[in-house]
Amino acid sequence: MPKTILIKPLITEKAETLSEERNQYSFVVDKKANKIEIRKAVEDLYSVTVESVNTLVMPAKQKNRSTRSGILTGRKSAYKKAVVTLADGEVIDHFGDI
Repeated sequence: MPKTILIKPLITEKAETLSEERNQYSFVVDKKANKIEIRKAVEDLYSVTVESVNTLVMPAKQKNRSTRSGILTGRKSAYKKAVVTLADGEVIDHFGDI
């Protein structure tokens, strides 16, 4: 169940800064998931204590690419993002033994 709610962790510069400074971790989640389900999924999967969950829906974007045959247009799908704040002293290690 938690793996269907949490799709993948977001690894960006902003997400890394949040995790280092504020103990907040970002995830791409299922669009139908609510904050309570996200909290339970993170706690079950990573064995941590979650203080709060903030969610936002990132809108779809149009993308253009120039090629030899002309301009190709497409779109990037919308997705839901969750920013999870953990209790003091708890961390999530996304990279494991790399």
